[in-house]
Amino acid sequence: MSEPLDELYFRWLGCLVADPKITNPRDTHWRLLKLLYDKEFVWFVPHDGNRGEDGKDLRFEFIDSEGLQDVDHGWMNLGCSMLEMLIALSRKLAFNAEGEPSGWFWRMIENVGLIGFKDRKRYADEAVDDVLERLIWRGYDYSGDGGLFPLRCADRDQRSIELWYQMSAYVSENI
Repeated sequence: MSEPLDELYFRWLGCLVADPKITNPRDTHWRLLKLLYDKEFVWFVPHDGNRGEDGKDLRFEFIDSEGLQDVDHGWMNLGCSMLEMLIALSRKLAFNAEGEPSGWFWRMIENVGLIGFKDRKRYADEAVDDVLERLIWRGYDYSGDGGLFPLRCADRDQRSIELWYQMSAYVSENI
């Protein structure tokens, strides 16, 4: 393997969600994806740790698909990145609500307000970090507006509900 494992893995993850119809490099989101990859998914709502484990499971798929051997256990046990968690969650959405995982991934990115952060635009990394901090620490509102799964008619405070149930309510309301 000629390039570092981490870089190879990041590119593999990015290809899972990259839009093949985008041919202009200025319209891609690689910088945003890298910021998502560099940000650790932290959870404090019970059972959201499952979303982190789902994300980390992508590493096993990557190793298998690339035919890698003797991968450092320390790398395998690193915390889950926001990118890994979102990709894994997009796959759950595609399974439960149909559609393509990449489509669901970008819908979540749009829901949190990051869809406009394309490679051609100048933006401060801190702006993305602020959004991710709001997302991680549940700084969005009661209905989930500003989070991954905003609802029109929330009957419970989405800030205290695990992501799985937020996702389920969102699918029920939107599909």
